[in-house]
Amino acid sequence: MKCIVCQTENKDTAKNCRKCGVNLQMEPLWRPTWRWHLKVLGIIYAVLIVAYFAISQFLSRIPPPYRMREIPKDVTPWLKK
Repeated sequence: MKCIVCQTENKDTAKNCRKCGVNLQMEPLWRPTWRWHLKVLGIIYAVLIVAYFAISQFLSRIPPPYRMREIPKDVTPWLKK
């Protein structure tokens, strides 16, 4: 049996690790696999894509004065094109 902390080989009947002393009879911690990471990242990316298009759609419906792409010259006289 391997210790979950220091990876030292111990006897199968050992109660504690012979190197670090951790209790070997405890349930092992859940460790995510690469499939779990892939699933979670896929969900995150899907949510981000849907949110991007939803926000884009919402912003396209805002009235024209707020959707200006060019800054008026009287607001920024120091900018030259």
